[in-house]
Amino acid sequence: QVQLVESGGGLVQAGDSLRLSCAASGRTFTFSTYTMGWFRQAPGKVREFVASKNWDTFITYYADSVKGRFTVNRDNAKNTVYLQLNSLEPEDTAVYYCAWSPTGRDPTTVSGYQYWGQGTQVTVSS
Repeated sequence: QVQLVESGGGLVQAGDSLRLSCAASGRTFTFSTYTMGWFRQAPGKVREFVASKNWDTFITYYADSVKGRFTVNRDNAKNTVYLQLNSLEPEDTAVYYCAWSPTGRDPTTVSGYQYWGQGTQVTVSS
């Protein structure tokens, strides 16, 4: 079992930055063999892919809408993955979720992940 806890969301203005954290605990694992993903869900919309990173191959994917503005990184010592959000836009308003995949297959799809956090709200005002 893996537990994921997100934090760092909040209310910001357009153009501001936030850093979301995803702390992993539970089953013994190392980030080097898994893929961590970030997704978001706005009210009335389906959950959509934001970013993912395979910590074995370092292959990284970003949604076109966030490319160049969002960055995934990690702190191994803290078992924590971060999503840095820069140049935020009102369209980025959503609940953001981190997710863990043991295989790294289908890293841009919801079905590709086995464990999910509870989400953290990001609201961007114009």
